[in-house]
Amino acid sequence: MQLPGLAIALPGDGITSRAESRANRLNAHVDERRLVERAQGGDRPAFEELVHRFDRDVLRLALNLTRRPEDARDVYQEAFLKAFKNLHRFRFECSFYTWLYRIVTNVCLDQLRRRSSRPEDQAPEIADSEDSPHDFFERQSALGASGDPERRLIGKEIGKRIEAALERLSPRERIIFEMKHHQGLKLRAIGDMLGTSEETVKNSLFRATRKLRLQLEGLV
Repeated sequence: MQLPGLAIALPGDGITSRAESRANRLNAHVDERRLVERAQGGDRPAFEELVHRFDRDVLRLALNLTRRPEDARDVYQEAFLKAFKNLHRFRFECSFYTWLYRIVTNVCLDQLRRRSSRPEDQAPEIADSEDSPHDFFERQSALGASGDPERRLIGKEIGKRIEAALERLSPRERIIFEMKHHQGLKLRAIGDMLGTSEETVKNSLFRATRKLRLQLEGLV
């Protein structure tokens, strides 16, 4: 990576920088649109470039929503396959990023529904890593970061309890809770991805939070 050279700050530099930033974003948007249009015309390398641009984000989202590496890999494959098959339906009414994430979210929702219908999958898969994100309760991070082995053990146990409680939510409630608290998405963005209203998302999040607090009563 090339490091920027030394420069004397002159009046107007900040404005130029902001203008360049806007220009870069515009160029990236135009470039992405051209890639999509080429892919829609049957250009396979163009679609492969789109996959390359978003593959890490898609896998990260799938892993955050399903919490299981094997399920995340399945979601990754299915989501990009659906995107490829339905690319001709994309009409640039939103960004390709939003459209793709909408597909990923719906595939994750289907995955969780299938999981909840299989009794053998009811037990949650818990990672042994001490830095697994369980930020529903702020105290969890403090426990996990402590150098005290006993406190770390307590923190890990709390993480297991939270994960088990999440498994008992409905698939839609879990998706919304994960997108809000682990992805940090706004309610409106979640609604766009799920094809529903912001108010519906808000109500689902309220129900999910209430269920979790009831199931984890006495834990915090």
